[in-house]
Formats: sequence, structure tokens, C-alpha cells
Amino acid sequence: MPLRRALLSVHDKTGIVDLARALASRGVELLSTGGTARHLTEAGLEVTSIDSLVGFPHLLGGRVKTLAPQVHGGILARRDEPAHIEELEREGIAPIDLVAVTLYPFETALREGKDLEALIEEVDIGGVTLLRAAAKNHQDVVVLSGEEHYGLVQDALEREGEVSLALRRRLAFDAFQRTSRYDALIARGLGARFETGGIVLDPFPEAFPLPLRKSQTLRYGENHHQEAAFYHDLDPRAIDEVGLANARQLHGKELSYNNILDGDVALNAAREFPDPTVVIVKHATPSGIASADTLLTAWEHAYATDTYSPFGGIIAVNRTLDGSAAGAMKGIFLEMVLAPAFSVEARDILMKKKNLRLIEVPGMERHVQTDLQDHAPRGRRLTYRSVSGGLLVQDRDLRPFTPDDWEVVTKRRPSKEEYDTMLFAARVVKHVRSNAVVFAKGTRTVGIGGGQTARVDASTIAVHKGGDNIRGSIMASDAFFPFRDAVDVAAEAGVTAIVQPGGSIRDAEVFAAADEHDIAMVTTRHRLFHH
Repeated sequence: MPLRRALLSVHDKTGIVDLARALASRGVELLSTGGTARHLTEAGLEVTSIDSLVGFPHLLGGRVKTLAPQVHGGILARRDEPAHIEELEREGIAPIDLVAVTLYPFETALREGKDLEALIEEVDIGGVTLLRAAAKNHQDVVVLSGEEHYGLVQDALEREGEVSLALRRRLAFDAFQRTSRYDALIARGLGARFETGGIVLDPFPEAFPLPLRKSQTLRYGENHHQEAAFYHDLDPRAIDEVGLANARQLHGKELSYNNILDGDVALNAAREFPDPTVVIVKHATPSGIASADTLLTAWEHAYATDTYSPFGGIIAVNRTLDGSAAGAMKGIFLEMVLAPAFSVEARDILMKKKNLRLIEVPGMERHVQTDLQDHAPRGRRLTYRSVSGGLLVQDRDLRPFTPDDWEVVTKRRPSKEEYDTMLFAARVVKHVRSNAVVFAKGTRTVGIGGGQTARVDASTIAVHKGGDNIRGSIMASDAFFPFRDAVDVAAEAGVTAIVQPGGSIRDAEVFAAADEHDIAMVTTRHRLFHH
């Protein structure tokens, strides 16, 4: 189907002159709005302005330009419906065969932190309406919603002299995707601003808009036969959040699906601690975590927790990675290292490993609780998880640890040193897959068990991995003990104190078991499941 008239109305002028020239060279009449019309005229192209077409000027400071029957009648009329064509002829409306629109930059305004009034003015009305109308009638109208589409149409016209129905459908799909994301971003963006203005909104509305933009296509998914991609959440509550979506890869192979999952676990765990900390993650669960005065010492302690699991693992540190720590890591096969920054010496050491991914995560050095206080996000932070046919949405677990509220439930009270270790161990167990237990000494782990169907099994595994190092350690559990068996396992291994949420119907039995073994036990009433 030949193209006779095209409507060009773009905020981003990139590539529009070349497209207009290609269309004009084929005898296509160019229609355009204010700024775009001036831009094309200055480039020497003949343009019919929309206001002359519809018979009135732009209204309300430009809020009303293309919302007129002369425009949308020409776009929406079906060429295979005689009644539509007769109606156009009766009203003196000519068909429009191509629509090119780029929308007002609402996302940019949101990132720049513009005030609410300015943000509202960046909500595009006419542009979205044009795209939807053209996409709806894609059988007869070519719709271009981004500069990346211009070349596709130009190439099709040069090769075939027309735009195929297959390409029209692809372009229509892209237009619907773009307007959908745009609407979701507006809903979430304005919602966040309304909340900061004191309006209470339901964080879990009946319809849940989620604006996402693809950051990259991944090499594959969890397995080689699965395709995958990584998307950046454009919600203002997440747009500047410390995370892999805002990270920069300095070296190594492309990120894989599993790298991102493991890296997210490592990053979140590393930010849990205020002191220099090293986290080692394998298969989405930590195998060792330690805090110390230096990253080198923290690395040595974290690695000593489990010396065989780190092979092929992920490392995260919450301080600039220095040469001494990097030198200690270089002898082990690792998939990825995450840090807020890398020293020149650390880069020189680790970049000798061709495939090792080095990921710089700005802001990672900020302890998550300090970050919440000093860099408060707009609105609440949510986390998402897909299930077959749906999406689970919940608040991110950012509740602070409050040891002053913990309760001693045994005859022996913990010492000050044991209390400090309990706090460290509780922060660790929060990031281990349930059922989870952690054994710690000071600010280092000596045994970690998680991802088991019974807490006693997790305890047995952790004791097996920790060996003699468990003796004299503190045990943390992510949830209550349903039976006393895990306490007995811990006691036999030489544990001196236990911190756990409590709340079991057998709490009395569990507390009594601790007393039998002269173990100090504290309950937090703070469950830390991580499924």
C-alpha cells in the first residue's frame, strides 16, 4: 500500500530529517507540529503545519495540537471499509499513512528531580494518542515510535517500495510496548511524588504498573537452552537504587542470568554490614562472610569458612578493593567480583584473568541502614518475584536490627562479646536460604547451612563444614526451632550461645534444651526467612 501522507511530531529530533527527506523523495506529503515543523522547514523541506490542517492554532500553551478529527480520522479510517472512505471524503479529511512520534521525556524529568508541576507538563497526551491510533490501524498505517525504527522503514521502501504487513505489525507491537511502559512510568512516578506530598496510596493496587527497560540481552538463562534478558526498573523508588541495574562492568565476559542472581545476593549481603566486609556467594547463598579492619583480613576469614565452595563463586566487598585483597583472591577461580570501586593495583591484578567479571557498583560502600536514613528513597522499596501465571510483590526486608528489644530466655545471659557476635550472625543469616543457620565467632562466619527442608539438617551441614571451628561459636537461626534437635546438634559441636526469633509452640522445650547445655539463648521476634 503506497504512502501518500505522513505525520511527523517528535520531541527527539534525532534522525527525523533523514526520514522526512526519504519520504519526500517518494512524493509523500509531510504534516507536522510546531517544533518539528520548524526543524524540517529549516532543513529545506516543505511541510504542512497541523494547525493549518485542522483550522485552529495550538491551544492551551501547546497542550492541544493533534487532538482533532482531521488528524485522527485520517489515521483511524480503514481503507478496506467503503463507509470509512466515504465519510472521510464527505468531511474533507485525507488519510494519513505514516505516523512518527517520540514522546515527551517524562523519564528524564523524573531522573532530574523536577517538581510536580513541571513533571505533569511532561506527561504526553497527543503523542500517546497518535501512537495508539496508528498502532491500532497498523494494517493501513505505519507507526514509528522511536528513532531506531526510521532506518527499517527507509530500507523497506528502498528494497520493496512499500512497508510489509509483517513490519507494520512489528512496529505496532513496539508502539504498544512503548506507550504501556510510558503509562506505567507515569503512574509509578507521579504516585511516588504524591506520596512525598503526604498522600497515602495503596502500595499494592488492583492493577500493578511496572515500568521496565531492557538493559541487556543475556547470553542465556539459568541453563544454556533458555533465553534471557535483564531489565532496569524505572520506578523512581528503584531508579537510583544501589544495585546491578546501575552498575558498570569494567572487565570480563558478559553477565549471565545466574551471575546477576548471585551478584544481587552478594551485593545485598555486603551492604548489610557497616565495617569492611567480604561476602562469598555460591548458587545464591553465602558460603562465607566476614567483617574486619581490612578487606584482606575479611577475605581470609570469609574464605576460611568454607574453602571448597568458593570455586566458581561470586565475591562482593563494601569498600574499594585494594591490591592486597585482590592479590589474595587471584589464586582462586571466581566468576565475578563486585565492589564500589577498584584500586589501580587491584585492576592490574584481576584483569590478568581474561574472563573474570569486575563490576563497579556506585554507592555499595554505604551501609543499607545508613543509606535509608541519609539517602531516603522516594516512597517504599518493593521486591518482585515471578511465579507461573503471576507476580509476587512485597516490601523489601529493610527492617533494622534492634538488639535492645531482644529477650534472654535462658538462665545464662550472653556476654557483651556474645551479643555483638549475635548481631553479626543475625545479619548474615538474613541472606542465607531458608531453613538457615549460621555459626560465627566475632565478625566472621565459621559455618553456614541453608536451603534444607529441616533446620536440623541445615545445622548438621554447617557443623560438618565448620568442624572444630564451631567450638566456642555463636549460632543464629532465621526462624524458630520447631524441635530441640538442632539445639542438641549445636551443643554437641560446642556452641555457647544462640540467637533466634522464637515463636514455636515448643519454645519452652527449646529453651529448656539450651539450659541443659548451659547455652545462652536470645529471642528477637524478628523472622528472617529468605526463600
